[in-house]
Amino acid sequence: MAADVLHIGLGIPYIITTIFFMVVLAIIFVTWYVNEKTLSIHSIYTMHREAFYWATILTTFALGTTAGDITAINMHLGYFYSGVMFVVLIAIPALFYWLFRLNAIFAYWLAYIVTRPLGASFADWMGVSHIRGGLGIGTGWVSLGLTIIILSLVGYLGVTRKDVKDI
Repeated sequence: MAADVLHIGLGIPYIITTIFFMVVLAIIFVTWYVNEKTLSIHSIYTMHREAFYWATILTTFALGTTAGDITAINMHLGYFYSGVMFVVLIAIPALFYWLFRLNAIFAYWLAYIVTRPLGASFADWMGVSHIRGGLGIGTGWVSLGLTIIILSLVGYLGVTRKDVKDI
């Protein structure tokens, strides 16, 4: 919503909002690292580190919205092909991690950042009308469907604890 308010509500172009959120995210990462000497999500066990984490998460959501919109609308890729482009981009940190031993924390955050425009692009593609290049399901139905999927997966992991490593 932060990105939409800036663009739709205030009329700020996508390129400006994308650059703005990229700069904000860079400032958060630098400040987090300078203060905590790590960006590892496995070291978030203080309220201070958690504050940095949530600031990062909220900023990546806004960046993802505006980056997805700039590729879909301004670059004329459309929502589907923007999503495909972000699928390719999300593979790059993984490949560099596996092939060239890219730092795991750096690779994680690069991939994480790309999940936001990837998700926004495909959600928009499913939700917007055929006239705007989408499937026309409607944003409410897409949101409801994705919420059910997320709750189901979280519930599954909560019950099975398959994501918990024994120490």
